[in-house]
Amino acid sequence: MNRLNGKVAVVTGGARGIGRAISLRLARDGADIVTADLNLAGAESVAEEVRALGRSAIARQVDVTDEAQVEGLFADAAGELGQVDIAVANAGIMVIGPMIDTAVADWQRIFDVNVTGVWFTCKSAAKQMIAQGGGGKIILAASQAGKVGSTRFTGAYSVTKHAVVGITRSLALELAKHQINVNAYCPGIVDTEMWDQIDREAGALIGYKVGELKELASSAVPLGRIQVPEDVSNLVSFFASSDSDYMTGQAVNVTGGNVMH
Repeated sequence: MNRLNGKVAVVTGGARGIGRAISLRLARDGADIVTADLNLAGAESVAEEVRALGRSAIARQVDVTDEAQVEGLFADAAGELGQVDIAVANAGIMVIGPMIDTAVADWQRIFDVNVTGVWFTCKSAAKQMIAQGGGGKIILAASQAGKVGSTRFTGAYSVTKHAVVGITRSLALELAKHQINVNAYCPGIVDTEMWDQIDREAGALIGYKVGELKELASSAVPLGRIQVPEDVSNLVSFFASSDSDYMTGQAVNVTGGNVMH
């Protein structure tokens, strides 16, 4: 499939998990890829995988909480690959524990990455796309946790993802006149290192052995299995393509039926 031929996509948090799957899927769709992550070695590994698919790729070490680094990322992408057509604000972290016991530093850290980092990514992407003309696609990482209240151990994360849904809707209205579509993907229980963290840390708080919480959560998914990152990248592929040109401001669930609103 080559529906993204001639396009350039920037993916933050692209070194592993969902970000890696998105980078590779968009490359298979024909896009050249800029993979950004704090983990430079991981980003470079994904860039090598992209090149093996016949696409151009750049890896950058970027802290999305530093606006100057994010601005530099988009300047490099446009300077080296000519333009930016697609931006995926995928970088995110998890903090485990009851909201009322969450340390101020942890609360600030998760907001810095999951909300401010997404905002910085959207700002830089939008300014680049506006300067180029011709529109673009900005795609944000929300979550099923951004649609419903979360468990007693992931409340802070849930609040940040509600904020991402809000960014999606407001920015979509602001950028519509520039023909820039802004949408978000809302995964459920994905078999990634983040869910390993939830399983390990939240499970320990309620007396579960490693693996038990993930198994319990997965067994409750209506479609009968845990998600894999490719389930999410399939949706991002749609958002990045012309097939979604008349969609904006949407936060779309890809949860196996866990959340249906």
